[in-house]
Amino acid sequence: MSNHIPMISSAVAGPLGVIHLPRLWQKASLEACGKLHPDYPGIGKGYDSMVLAALGLSEAAVREFIKSKKPSYTQFEAWIKTQPGVKLDKATIYKNNVAIQGYIHDDATRQDILAACGLADDGSVNPGAVDLNNLDDWATFHKEVLS
Repeated sequence: MSNHIPMISSAVAGPLGVIHLPRLWQKASLEACGKLHPDYPGIGKGYDSMVLAALGLSEAAVREFIKSKKPSYTQFEAWIKTQPGVKLDKATIYKNNVAIQGYIHDDATRQDILAACGLADDGSVNPGAVDLNNLDDWATFHKEVLS
C-alpha cells in the first residue's frame, strides 16, 4: 500500500470559502484509509486545529464522520453545515482565513524547510507558513515520488 503526500495547499478553499479545509479533509481521509504519508498528521495541532476551533467542530466528530462515511469533499462540507453550533458566518470564515494566511513559522522551521529545498535563508522567499509548507510538500513529493 502506498502512502500519499497531501498536495492540496492550505491556501485552497472549497465552496464554503474556508481555506485549508480541503487539505484537512484530504489528510484526514488519507489517514482514515491508512494511506497518509507518515510525516503528516491526519488532523494536527496547527492549521487543522485552527480551522476546527474557528468553525466550532469537534475533532473526534470530524474523524469519525470521515472514517465511517468516506465522504467526497462536497459531502464533507454538506455534513459540516448540519453540525450543531457550527460557525459559518462570513466574519468567522474571514477571521480564520486571515489567521492562516498571516501565520509565520518560527525561525528554525523556516530554516529547515528552506535548507531541505536547497534555498538560501536570505529573505528572498516569502516567509508565510502557507508558502513554506507548499515548498515542503513539493520537496517531499519530488524526493519520494519523482526521484
